[in-house]
Amino acid sequence: MNVLVRYNTGATLCYSLNAFNAWEGYLIVFNGTKGRLEHKMEEKVTVGAEDAVPGAIKKEGTSIRVFPLRAPAYEVPLWPSGEGGHAGGDKVMLDDLFLPQRSMDKYLRAADHRAGAYSILTGIAANHSFIAGKAVEIADLAPRIPLPDYPSMPTHAEPVPMPPRA
Repeated sequence: MNVLVRYNTGATLCYSLNAFNAWEGYLIVFNGTKGRLEHKMEEKVTVGAEDAVPGAIKKEGTSIRVFPLRAPAYEVPLWPSGEGGHAGGDKVMLDDLFLPQRSMDKYLRAADHRAGAYSILTGIAANHSFIAGKAVEIADLAPRIPLPDYPSMPTHAEPVPMPPRA
């Protein structure tokens, strides 16, 4: 499955889901005006393994690389990961949902109800697009949902500082 999403900011998302690959995990790439960031995460194989945790990460299959514009690429050291499914993310999510004393979200990962609605509407729009064979606007599916609150970002009019030439 492949989906192209055009955001109202001008940014685009190219999403590809391959449910038949020989390994599980993901590769996410951000291309921007200052370069490229790649993050790869492989999950351990759990088929037939009695003591395996579904979604546990494979350390040697996980990496973050930065490819600055006009500079050599480099690898970013990985933070220690949590134990359990999805590199400990399952526990973080469940604790956030069910513990009365929630920890502060210092990485601003939490989404509000509007962000959740837009997330699922992106998938719904993709499914409608597959059937219709044309682009589908989220505003046509749910016209009165306000946009989520986002952290402030630079505008398109602001100059982009460029790294020095290597």
